[in-house]
Amino acid sequence: MQVLDATPAWWRPEPVARPAGSPGRIAFAALVTFTAILLLSPQVWFPVLQHFRIAFLAAGVAIVVYLLECSVNRQAVGPLRPEFLITLGLLLWAALTVPLSYWPGGSVEQLIDPFLKVVVFFWLVSSLVTTSQRLRLFMWVLVLCSIPLSVSALQSYWSGNFLISADASAPRITGFNDGGSGLAGNPNDLALTLNLMIPLAAALLMMERAIATRTVAALALLLSASGVIVTFSRAGFVTLVIIGLLSVIPMLRRAPAAALLLLLGLVVSIPWMLPAGYTQRLTTITDIASDPTGSAQGRWADVAVAADIVTRTPVVGVGLGQNVLALNRERGPTWRMVHNVYLQYAVDLGVPGLLLFLWLFVSVFRRVRRVRRLSRRTSTLSEVGVAAQGVQTALCAFAVAALFYPVAYQFYFFLIAGLALAVDNVWRTA
Repeated sequence: MQVLDATPAWWRPEPVARPAGSPGRIAFAALVTFTAILLLSPQVWFPVLQHFRIAFLAAGVAIVVYLLECSVNRQAVGPLRPEFLITLGLLLWAALTVPLSYWPGGSVEQLIDPFLKVVVFFWLVSSLVTTSQRLRLFMWVLVLCSIPLSVSALQSYWSGNFLISADASAPRITGFNDGGSGLAGNPNDLALTLNLMIPLAAALLMMERAIATRTVAALALLLSASGVIVTFSRAGFVTLVIIGLLSVIPMLRRAPAAALLLLLGLVVSIPWMLPAGYTQRLTTITDIASDPTGSAQGRWADVAVAADIVTRTPVVGVGLGQNVLALNRERGPTWRMVHNVYLQYAVDLGVPGLLLFLWLFVSVFRRVRRVRRLSRRTSTLSEVGVAAQGVQTALCAFAVAALFYPVAYQFYFFLIAGLALAVDNVWRTA
């Protein structure tokens, strides 16, 4: 057992005493199970599992067992962090705007599924991932689940399992399980999921000491990057570049010559490794009019329409999840959501909703950045600092990807935000 100093350093809070045995083991196991089900959707492979609602069952076990253990042990139900209070405020604001929604019934459905589920998941991750062992295990579960996602993407590309598209020069693969996975059911969501796993794989690569585990982490990282490429997702490519830059910047400080050599090698070699039609697809990022599918033009036009809607309904918005109806009313029925998380919040929940989300994002980002900075002052917390660096990079990746994705109320951000609070848990109890 590690012996803690009686008077901790000025820059660290008082360690939080916990009962021996790390309470919540069964609940944590159920949370891990739910996370794996969320990413891999085994019920699609084995349809018989659909009758058992395995995701709901795993989440229910995690919640009930955790609450029971807290009651029996007379413990508080998780640390009441400011970030969770902000999240509850966002949830409450969404509920208060329901009567003024374009479609109240639709907003209620969005509030219950997925938004309430996402908030509960965020609470569970931030409450149950409290030790370095649990943090490492949870990160490994995410990274290992990324491998079948990546392999599926590569297999779809190599076998020609493409979606029907008018743009033959840029074939789009189907999502994981041919669209059967909730978080990776289309190529864009698949790219986002893999991008968020890459910084975690890089962190595990640095945290692990055994050659075998480091090899697995490196393999997962390379497979995820390759999987992002073959999705032909423009947002995925931009996010991948940001992740690469954020990973190289620390190297520039420690070993500038090696970092510059690595950058030069990547710049020279990567264009030769890209699939056919990929560079043509990327040119539509800056030359929007050249996109033969009309996707880039439509999304850019939607941004302007959404911004105009915000100026006319700046306080309560149009209702949770109702940006589709608002856009249809303004520019005609295409049933396409605004592909921008920030505008989703602003259109649906008004400026207060957007500000609450930004407050939450900044709060979790500052918390994990603080852990990363302070962990440099002691070698005993170096692994926590590496994990914090990975989570911080993942948060930055989401901040960029959010400019192009309609995933405001989905699990992506809240998964990484929960990990940010988990990193802080470990740092406080180390």
